[in-house]
Amino acid sequence: MSEEVIRIAAKGDGVTASGRHVPGGVPGDVVNDDGTLSPGPHHATPPCRHFGTCGGCQLQQADEEALRGFVTERVAFAAEGQGIAVGELLPTRLSPPRTRRRATLHGLRAGQGAVLGFRERGSHRIVDMKECHILLPQLFDLVAPLRVLVAKHAERQPVDIELTTIDQGIDCTVKGIAAEGLATTEAMLDFARDHSLARLSLDRGYGPETVWEPVPATVTLAEVAVPFPHGSFLQPTADGESALVEDARAFIGDAATIADLFSGLGTFAFSLVEGRKVLAVEAARDAHLACKAAANMRGLQVHSLHRDLFRNPLQADEAGRFGAILLDPPRAGAREQVAQIAASTATRVAYISCNPQSWAKDAKTLIEAGFRLEKLRPVGQFRWSTHVELTSYFTR
Repeated sequence: MSEEVIRIAAKGDGVTASGRHVPGGVPGDVVNDDGTLSPGPHHATPPCRHFGTCGGCQLQQADEEALRGFVTERVAFAAEGQGIAVGELLPTRLSPPRTRRRATLHGLRAGQGAVLGFRERGSHRIVDMKECHILLPQLFDLVAPLRVLVAKHAERQPVDIELTTIDQGIDCTVKGIAAEGLATTEAMLDFARDHSLARLSLDRGYGPETVWEPVPATVTLAEVAVPFPHGSFLQPTADGESALVEDARAFIGDAATIADLFSGLGTFAFSLVEGRKVLAVEAARDAHLACKAAANMRGLQVHSLHRDLFRNPLQADEAGRFGAILLDPPRAGAREQVAQIAASTATRVAYISCNPQSWAKDAKTLIEAGFRLEKLRPVGQFRWSTHVELTSYFTR
């Protein structure tokens, strides 16, 4: 008996009304009696030759409407699963193709050359990248030269290459090339110079060591140049960052004092500080110091606090002193911190999340303490991926 696919499940399979999972299915596709799939009106032709093998994308077979529907449902269903009423579901924001500004690629010497790209889905095997529809063009342009670098200077072991676009260009960290000896060291410096890298660092197993940085590496957040430590978190796309920041500003409204928890480099703190006082709390020391230095240099009312909010969350009496609280925790959520906010006198919370499931559990804690979920926006920064983010606003 044929069935129609009605939605896309969390891991990317199509799902029929009977609950049957169909790999590669999107809403409107029909599963025939013999198990084959007849494409429907929302089944798109994947733009990338590597799709289906490369683990970087899972949903290139979904057109814009189906992709938007998937991102929306992931967030809405997470709230529904915890019995949370949504005051207003805001329009879903999807980042365009070729806008990803950070990525980790994997390389390996093979024969007389090398392979370089993302790994295959569910495997350590590397897909030798010939095209990419998610990376910024300037990042993809570095793939071919990096492949040559790996072929010439890597040992017979995997190489990891972190790429991030920052103010000065591309920040590149290579793990797996020892660069021992004068010739190899000079080759690495020539590579950095020839490709105008903002910074080149080598990780020999003891953490990144900078070998090329003509000027200090920075990233601009709300017109504030912030030092960019190795491995610092940056929103994956400028478009997505803009969406998150715009919502944070709208949610915070006229609050005069703000606690920005899990603040990182200050993505939200510097966007919210105008006319206000912001406490930026972060556990990663490098990010904390970078935020502090940038705020001090500009004379901004961003007060940085180095504190592990998992082990030592802001207590209820502390949280109650702020006009609004903003959280942007890691994927695990912020259970301990949210429990303290729930027990406080705080009345306004903006919660940014990269995991709808952990967010929903934290949201339930706030709801049970008397908060209301006023606004919720699904955000798809990782285009064609099952990774989904959101913004949310609670009041009490």
